[in-house]
Amino acid sequence: MSSATGQQHPLKLYFWVWGLLFLFSGFSYATDFLPHGYFRWGLILLFMVAKAGFIIAIFMHMAWERKALIWAILGPPVVLLVLIALMVIEGDYTEFTRLNSFSAPIVPSGHAAAEEAHH
Repeated sequence: MSSATGQQHPLKLYFWVWGLLFLFSGFSYATDFLPHGYFRWGLILLFMVAKAGFIIAIFMHMAWERKALIWAILGPPVVLLVLIALMVIEGDYTEFTRLNSFSAPIVPSGHAAAEEAHH
């Protein structure tokens, strides 16, 4: 019977990460006392990404995987986030151009207001 020897990670590391996750969760809940705005949402997203990063790296053992596997798993979500950001930018531009183009009142020609607009 062969016994496979695997890499053993010290329990201290898991307890430290568990403590950090607990701390970041506390900070995330503390943002409820901040005024609504971009700063608050930025902090919420920062704590969320930090917690997800620790969970993926330590508890899912990604920190000890090969770089190719890490890029194969983390690459597609990064590409999706870039594409989502591009859609948001394009969506704001489209909304701006539509409001700019279609918000002018349409006045029939020959109307007194149309004649004033040309002069």
